[in-house]
Order: sequence, then structure tokens, then C-alpha cells
Amino acid sequence: MSGPTQARLRKAGRRLGLHLAALLAGAFILAPFAWLVISSIAGPSDLLERPLRWWPAHAGLGRYLTVLTTTDVNSAAYTFRRALINSSAVAFGTTVLSLVTGVPAGYVLARSRFRGRQALTIFFLSTYLLPPIALIVALYVILSLLGQRDSVVGLILVYSSFVTPFVVWIMRGYFTAVPVEIEEAARIDGCSRFETFWRVGLPLATPGLVTTIIFAILLAWDEFFYALILTSSLRAKTISVAIAEFSGQHMIDYGMIATGGVMAALPPVIIALILQKYIVQGLTAGAVKG
Repeated sequence: MSGPTQARLRKAGRRLGLHLAALLAGAFILAPFAWLVISSIAGPSDLLERPLRWWPAHAGLGRYLTVLTTTDVNSAAYTFRRALINSSAVAFGTTVLSLVTGVPAGYVLARSRFRGRQALTIFFLSTYLLPPIALIVALYVILSLLGQRDSVVGLILVYSSFVTPFVVWIMRGYFTAVPVEIEEAARIDGCSRFETFWRVGLPLATPGLVTTIIFAILLAWDEFFYALILTSSLRAKTISVAIAEFSGQHMIDYGMIATGGVMAALPPVIIALILQKYIVQGLTAGAVKG
């Protein structure tokens, strides 16, 4: 066998190995979600059958229809539907409030030079690292005094307290990666500091901004501990707490838990698929400079 032929065979072998490794990694990552989907459409007898089947004998979309159409306000399915609306409002409000305050702060920390800038940056990060258990009593008392306990507005304020430092830290890295010479040229052309930020810095950091938005949404969407302690009714109960309520003291509804898990996972997955181009650009840009 000639040298060029052996080189082509080795190259084909490496490519095949990479594809197999990627296929195994994808199967390993997606297997739990696939099982979640199968469990959500399986009949009650299928979930209790041993050994378990990969495809249920009595598959159906009954649980999804129950969640979407039930009018029984005392049912867990109705609670879940209301929690889905509450989670959407909380995630949207938290993301907007965190971006409005965190993005300009990240730009200032990246571009301005003043004493204590590095210490202030580390302070923002340290607040993000505080464990929720250390803050929950103080937050409970503050929200009670403000009359915002068990409310969507109260959850937005609490979630913004840990999402905003995350936004500041991440956006500071992306603004630092933008060449300062471009902004200096805009200043020479007559742009004010705010116009330079709004018309030059922010558009150039769009991939990082989109990535930050997605992570901010996920942080607010998945949060469980604060929502469990600070909410007690349909006014503000979020989706993570509602899913937990499918597990009662004497019975666990695995089918509804799986259905809730699928419906809770769909919005972030759809957003990530739509904005995947910006996510890749944002992650790679953040990997080069931070």
C-alpha cells in the first residue's frame, strides 16, 4: 500500500472516530431529555411496568391537553399553567431590569479608569457568589415590609439582585474585547460618551449581549430556592415550584412531572435554537478575551 493511500486511510479513520465520539456524546447528553419526553406521553401502567419499555404501549398527549385546557383551579395542572405565565413574566422582567442596569455598568468598568475599579468589579462578582441560604431571611423580611412577598414584582427584584452582577461581569469582558480605537474614532467624530456606547460599543458587543440575555433568562427561569420560600399562591408561584408540587405526600405523579419538565424546557431550548449563531459568536469571543 502506497504512502498517500495510507495517509488518506488514517485521515478517514480519524474523521470516523471524531464522528463516533460526537455521536456518543450527543446520545449521552440527549438521553435524559428523550426519556423525559417518552415518560410524558406514556400511560400510567407503562410507567409502572417492569422492565421498562423504550416505547410505551399506551402513548398519548392527554397530560399536555390537561395542562393546557383544565379549568379546575384546585388541580396541579391548572397551577402549572399559571406558574408558566408567572415564570415568563419573572424571567422577562428580571432580564430587562438586569440588562438596563448591568450593561452600562459593565461598559463603565471596561472603559473608565478610576481608583477602586478592580475592587468594584470583584465586589460585583462576590455578591453573585453568595449562597442564597445566607440571604433568604433578610430578603423575606424586606419583601414583607415592602408588601411584595408572594408577588411577581418581588421575585423580579430578588432575581435581579443576583442576575445583575452576572450581567456586569460578563458584559465587562465583552466590552473589553471591543477595540478601543474604534470608539476613540467615534469620539473624534463628535460622539458623546453615551453615543459612543450606544452606537458603537453596544452593536459591536451584540453576540456577547445575546449570550448574556439567554443566560439571564435561564438563571431566572430555573431558579427554585427563592421561589419556594418567597411564594405561596398562584399570584407568583413559578414553574419550578409547580413541578415540585406534582410530588405529594402519598403519591408521586411521574407522568405529570415529566410533562411539566418538557414544557418547562421548551422555551429556553427554542430561544437557544433561534439565537444559536450569536451564542457561538459570543462564547468564542468571550473565550479569547475576558
